[in-house]
Amino acid sequence: MLTVIFEIRDNVAYITMNRPEKLNAIDVEMRKELWEALHEVNDNTDVWMAVITGNGRAFSVGHDLASMSGRSDALYDPEISTEDLYVYQSQIFKPLIAAVNGFCLAQGGGLALASDIRIASDQAQFGWPQAKRGIGSVSGPCMLAQKVPINLAFEYLFTGDMITPDRAYEMGMVNKVVPHDDLMDEVDKLIQKLKQNAPLPMRTIKEVAVRGQSMRLEDRVRLAGIVNRRLQSTEDALEGIKAFQEKRIPVFHGR
Repeated sequence: MLTVIFEIRDNVAYITMNRPEKLNAIDVEMRKELWEALHEVNDNTDVWMAVITGNGRAFSVGHDLASMSGRSDALYDPEISTEDLYVYQSQIFKPLIAAVNGFCLAQGGGLALASDIRIASDQAQFGWPQAKRGIGSVSGPCMLAQKVPINLAFEYLFTGDMITPDRAYEMGMVNKVVPHDDLMDEVDKLIQKLKQNAPLPMRTIKEVAVRGQSMRLEDRVRLAGIVNRRLQSTEDALEGIKAFQEKRIPVFHGR
């Protein structure tokens, strides 16, 4: 059985973690399949955006600690590490949406935080319980502490307490909390809005925003100028201007 289900529908890739009996705990095989799915999102020109979610009661509870058999080194795959996965995901300049359907812990939380927009079910639970297990965290200090005020990040990283969906919204971790049964409908509404826009400008917007975080203002605006000039002669740019002049809805093709 595939541990990750990958589908492309109408220019949208759906990545579904698929070990529901294990609450989508991430083992070496799932990490490899996530790696392959993310590469397909990045490389396939027919994919304009992607949704990441989980099958069953969990988005993902993180590393599969039950399979470690007392060996802490079992967390680490010499071929594809957790760090490799986060870094690669952060370099995909296409919109990534996390549909957080349930437990979202540790590495699962990292995958959600590495996405651009997070919509949570009212049954979702977030947490970084590694300190309770005697192990360290990558996504907690490297990502949660960058997404929310650092004092709040430390509170939950030090205690390992769960974060309710409403609290996650208050902290700015998620964009929206919706009734569980409405989660994918809400995600689809967002997708339909995004699909009205040209995909290439969304990519350049994300590229500048991500790369510019570690740059001076002068370097950020010059980077924006460089990447925006790539768009000037694209088919979609010409179509967008023509549609505006003709007072009609543009038809974009991602070219």
